Amino acid sequence: MKISVVLPTYNERESVLPVIEAIERSLEGRDHEVIVVDDNSPDGTWKIVAALARGNPKIKLIHRTRERGLTSAFNRGVAESRGEIISWLDCDLTLPPEKLPVMLKEIENGFDVVIGSRYIPGAGDARKERMAVLGSRIINAFARLVLTRSITDFTTGFVMSRKTVWDRIKFRGDYGEYCIDYLYRAWRSGYKIQEIPFWLTSRKFGETKTAGNLVNYLRRGRKYVSIIFTSRFHPRP
Repeated sequence: MKISVVLPTYNERESVLPVIEAIERSLEGRDHEVIVVDDNSPDGTWKIVAALARGNPKIKLIHRTRERGLTSAFNRGVAESRGEIISWLDCDLTLPPEKLPVMLKEIENGFDVVIGSRYIPGAGDARKERMAVLGSRIINAFARLVLTRSITDFTTGFVMSRKTVWDRIKFRGDYGEYCIDYLYRAWRSGYKIQEIPFWLTSRKFGETKTAGNLVNYLRRGRKYVSIIFTSRFHPRP
C-alpha cells in the first residue's frame, strides 16, 4: 500500500530538509510520497522543496499563494495524495518520523487510524515551554472526560489514517482543533483506532506557531473547549 505523508510549511527553511530526509529513511523500501504544502513562505521554504522535488519524484510541492491555514493545507495535501494510507505531521522536528513504520504496522494489522500519543506508557511531552505542556495536559484531560477515554491524545497532530476515513471525514477547524474533531468523529463512526507512544520535543529552528503567550493560549484553549462541547452535545456529520 502506498503511503502519503503531508507536511504543511510556513517559514521552515532550516528544518524542512532534515524532516524530509528523516521521512525518506523511515519509509525506505516502501512505496511512498512526501507532499509539502507551503503557504508562500517568505523565507523561501518552497524554493528549497521545489529544488529537491526536481530530482526526486517522491517529493511533491504544492505552493499556495492565495490560500492560508493549517487545516486547509492538510485537506489540500491529502486531496492531491495518491496513497491508500495518509499521515501528517508538523515540519518543525518536534514529531519523530522514525515512528512512521510503527504506525504503518498497526494499519497493516487492521486499524483504521493510528495516533501518536504523549499520554500512554513509554511516551511524554519533553517540550521546554511549560505553559504549552500544561495546557495540552488540561485540554486532553477535559477531552477525555467529555468525549471518550478511548483516545488519550486528541491534540497530537501526529496521525496515520486510511484515506478512506478522510474520504468520509474531512478536516475541519481553524488550527489544532481539527485534530480533536477528526479523531472524535472517526471514533464515533466506529473506525478502529490504535495509539502508539512517542515523545514530543521542542522545535529546533524557527518560531512556534502555536500560541506563544498567555493571551494566545487562552484564546486557543477557548476554541478547543468549544469544539469539545460542540462535538459531544451538538455533533455535526
